[in-house]
Amino acid sequence: LRERLADIAQAGAPEVIQQWDSVDGTRKFLIRVSGNNAVETVFIPEGDRGTLCVSSQVGCSLDCSFCATGKQGFNRDLSSAEIIGQVWLAAKSFGQLQEGGPRRITNVVLMGMGEPLLNFDNVIAAMHLMMHDNCYGISKRRVTLSTSGVVPALDKLGEHTDACLAISLHAPNDELRNELVPINRKYPIAQLLASAERYIQGLPDSHRKITIEYTLIDQLNDRPEHARQLAMLLKDIPVKINLIPFNPFSLSNYKRVSNNAMRRFQQILIEAGYTTTVRTTRGDDIDAACGQLAGKVNDRTKRSQRYKIDREKLLDDNLIPVTCVGE
Repeated sequence: LRERLADIAQAGAPEVIQQWDSVDGTRKFLIRVSGNNAVETVFIPEGDRGTLCVSSQVGCSLDCSFCATGKQGFNRDLSSAEIIGQVWLAAKSFGQLQEGGPRRITNVVLMGMGEPLLNFDNVIAAMHLMMHDNCYGISKRRVTLSTSGVVPALDKLGEHTDACLAISLHAPNDELRNELVPINRKYPIAQLLASAERYIQGLPDSHRKITIEYTLIDQLNDRPEHARQLAMLLKDIPVKINLIPFNPFSLSNYKRVSNNAMRRFQQILIEAGYTTTVRTTRGDDIDAACGQLAGKVNDRTKRSQRYKIDREKLLDDNLIPVTCVGE
């Protein structure tokens, strides 16, 4: 049996390369994975709740314009062991694996590096372990999968899980979303929302809602007309809206939305009847906030090199300031 197991299985604990602790209690782990790569996992405490943000891929192929992960390029999918290993590592870090230890991790969100639905089988296997009573026993209402819109995979998601669903929308129309989330050119908003509706309608709990994630970027998608378009777009769909202030990083010249614009955007949606929250920025002092995760990616797409070359050219041509947003 030992010889057979040695042939088909590998036992080993995840290795933490580095750990950062934010002044607000957020903790970020840089975890070594094979192929000279590393991924990032973030724990966010808030009152009696602790949310763990896990990665599903080494890098990301979708290249969303406001996300640091996509600028690193893409190497490979994480195995189910590497995904669930992030939960194990964080739980061990907080003494949660000890009998009678504190239950620090109450929620898990697949919102780290990568697009979960492009690593479908491994993500589903890891989610099952998260929710299994003999493993971590996290409620299906406390496990959330976030997708940018891989519609064929989303259409079959309900056959395998009934966890919570979040849609990374970020724009109220196709023209703007094509710029921010390039996969929208293949699966436009109407197809994505129809697929999300089918998923939520297939759940046994009729009161569940889709979370709509909307990153607000200064002077790009934060205007009142965008809020009104969004309200019309989501009409009659069971959703709650989570507004996310853009978190700057070095390879982007986008700017964070102003507080006034953010409150105005939120108020328009609330007046339209939507439950609308603003995600508190956590861990930005350690580059652990939403959109800032980068890890270490041995880029097979060479995208990261192209971004560096393009950025150097812009600097040489004085088209962007030497000290860019986020640096």
